[in-house]
Formats: sequence, C-alpha cells, structure tokens
Amino acid sequence: MALNWSNCPAVESVPGKVSGAWVFRGTRIPVAAVFENLEDGLTIDEVAEHLEVGHATVERAWGLAKAWLFREMSSGRP
Repeated sequence: MALNWSNCPAVESVPGKVSGAWVFRGTRIPVAAVFENLEDGLTIDEVAEHLEVGHATVERAWGLAKAWLFREMSSGRP
C-alpha cells in the first residue's frame, strides 16, 4: 500500500505540475527529495536548507512517513 499524502497539509499533488507528483505546497519540490536526501545522510535541518523548504514542513512530511511506515510494519501484512 502506498502512503496517502492527501492528509498532509504541507504537500499537494496538482495534475500538470511535476507530472502530478506530490510536492511541497506552493513549490515544484517533490516530497521524495526529502527521503533521497535523508538516505544520502543529510539531517532534517540540512534537507530543509538544501531544498529551501521550512524545517517544520520537512518535519511534518517526515513524521507522516514515519507513522505510515510504523503502521505498515505493525499490520502483519506481507
């Protein structure tokens, strides 16, 4: 099951804007860039600075993703 970003006010998906990818509201910066940068070893602060997105906005997206992952891992589904 994919993460449903529609409950996160910090992001939006607009048809025709970055091919409908989930981006930070009012930008063209894909939310996926947060996870790519964290995977590369950057901190939340460094990601926010690098992407020029507010720290609280990055934290909100990261928090939603962590909660979703925890639920998925705890569900017992394969």
